[in-house]
Amino acid sequence: MREFATKFYKSQAWKNTRESYAKYRRHLCEDCLAKGLYTPGEIVHHVINLTPENINDPNVTLNFDNLRLVCRRCHAEEHKHRERRYVIDELGNVITKLAENGK
Repeated sequence: MREFATKFYKSQAWKNTRESYAKYRRHLCEDCLAKGLYTPGEIVHHVINLTPENINDPNVTLNFDNLRLVCRRCHAEEHKHRERRYVIDELGNVITKLAENGK
């Protein structure tokens, strides 16, 4: 979880929305269901990524239209196509992109 979003993800509003959305989707992964598979959904994923600019906008953060319930495998698939926020150096150390760019 990114630092700017920590407070939001710990909020009661998010916990209530997350549980309501999972119940609304009958606790099944939406991506698997589209393929005819019945897999328990575990992660309520934001379609539009949360940013420091939209973290306080409930139309982005709490809107069912911006949520998808997915299993861990489908969530990993979604994120593997995004740029990583870290790299591993030649010594095996994890270096964040921010540190790498001197930010």
